[in-house]
Formats: sequence, C-alpha cells, structure tokens
Amino acid sequence: MEAIEIIKIVLATIVGTTLMTGFSYLASESFNKLWKEPVLLNLVAARANIDFSPRRKSIFGWIIHYIIGLAFVLCYHFIWKYSDMEPTWPCALIFGAVSGLIGIFSWFFLFKIPDEKPKIKIKQYYLQLFVAHIFFALAVVAVYQLSLHFYYY
Repeated sequence: MEAIEIIKIVLATIVGTTLMTGFSYLASESFNKLWKEPVLLNLVAARANIDFSPRRKSIFGWIIHYIIGLAFVLCYHFIWKYSDMEPTWPCALIFGAVSGLIGIFSWFFLFKIPDEKPKIKIKQYYLQLFVAHIFFALAVVAVYQLSLHFYYY
C-alpha cells in the first residue's frame, strides 16, 4: 500500500468517525439521551468488569471507536480498489446503511455483555446509530472525492 493511500485512509477515518461522533453527541444533547458511542463503550467495559486505570478508562471508548472507524474505512477502501464500485454519493448511502446495520448488530451483542445494561431506549439509539453511519460514509466518500484532486487511487 502506498503512503498516499495510507494518508487517505487515516484522514477518511478521522473525518468520518469525528463527524459521526459529533452527530451522535449533538443528537444525544438535543434529545437528552445517552447516545455517545465512546461513553457507551466505556460503560459496557466498566460493567463487564474490564478494569482500567482512571486515565486509560477515559480514553478507552474513544480509541476503540476510532479503531472501528478505521476497520470500516479499510473495508470501503478495498471494495473500491478491487471492484468496479467507486466512492460515489449513492455508494456512500449504501455503505452507510450497511455499516449502520452492522453497528446495530454489534451493539445488540455488546449490550448483552454486562449484567447491568445501560439505561437507554435501545430502538431510539439504534435509529440514531443508523443515521450516524450514513454521515460517517458520506464523510469518507467526501475525503475520497477530494483526494481525486490530488491523487488518483
């Protein structure tokens, strides 16, 4: 993999995950709900008795969230690179919807890990999560579209 591809992947991960998380934080504050993925990851870890020092505990959810974002971007990247699909806006909607369903499926199992579940309305959270993944995929495609002006992948 070329250095420019790595830069594009990292930048798409940062932009996509940050936009998605920003949307989740905004929706969380707007509806007075706990829909913040890094916070929920920390809660699930704490309630599953995963022990961290206070300093590591505060960043665990953020690190995991960005690693998951990287995994999604890598999947998108390899699909675009090794298939006839391209990073277009319709593709972003499809990838966002699929990513949203994967996210919902993943959280369904994550919420089963701790004995004490986070006190959230699951269906509302899943709807917000689905929309957040659409924003994620749109941001990733935006980075890839912008990169076309600098380098053809």
